[in-house]
Formats: sequence, structure tokens, C-alpha cells
Amino acid sequence: MNRFEGSGFREAKIRYLDGDYQILTAGSYVICAMTGTQIPIDELRYWSVARQEPYVDCASSLEADKRAGMLPNQTRG
Repeated sequence: MNRFEGSGFREAKIRYLDGDYQILTAGSYVICAMTGTQIPIDELRYWSVARQEPYVDCASSLEADKRAGMLPNQTRG
């Protein structure tokens, strides 16, 4: 049995790791923390380990880091 078999069209629950992720509850997508866009699991490329959030693209990931004060030369407010 394939580990994705029977997951259907529902949101997956994922634990985000450095350079990888662990699927906790099978599903076909996750929701971008910045845009609310559905991201198919096979297209998931950007996430934050510290905040445990997925992002649809690099720009969304960068914006999340800005909001969190995580960029170099940026003071936390």
C-alpha cells in the first residue's frame, strides 16, 4: 500500500524539518501561511522549521521572515 493511498483531497498535517518534512496525517495539500493558497504536497518547497509553516513560494517565505524579524540587519520589534 502506498503511503499516500487513500489520502484524498484534504489538508495534510506535516512536521517541517531541516531540508525535509514528515507527514503526520496524509493529505494532498497544505495551506500557505502567508497567502492561504493550497500547495500540493509534491510542489512543497518552502517552509519554516522554527515557525512550522509552509509557503507557496520564495517571496512568501521572505515576507514571513521579514514579519518575524528573522533577517540579518533587522531588529526585532
